[in-house]
Amino acid sequence: MPCVQIKTNVPVSEETSQTLKSRFGQMIAYLPEKTEDWLMITLEDQCRMWFGGKSDQPLAMVEVKIFGDQVDAAGSQKMTEEICALFQQELGVDPKNLYVRYLASPDWGWNGGNF
Repeated sequence: MPCVQIKTNVPVSEETSQTLKSRFGQMIAYLPEKTEDWLMITLEDQCRMWFGGKSDQPLAMVEVKIFGDQVDAAGSQKMTEEICALFQQELGVDPKNLYVRYLASPDWGWNGGNF
């Protein structure tokens, strides 16, 4: 049950959103037992965002949420590297203006019940 939530102050075209979706579908496999089959992605572009009190540059916040007790450190490190490169290439977000947060939770609901 991974879920990737993306917020950025940059406008994202349909083509770029499809590129992001595809790349996250590949990257999620860096986390053990996570696949695109259960991956949900949300994308909010053109958000009002400030970093260091400023909003004059492209910014982004990415949250990667997974079902489980902990996030694999090696997998999340590799994923962060790729997310930073992807957002710089596709959205012009400098890696110093991007946060990536990983959260693990044993409490997930789906299809009328909890795991």
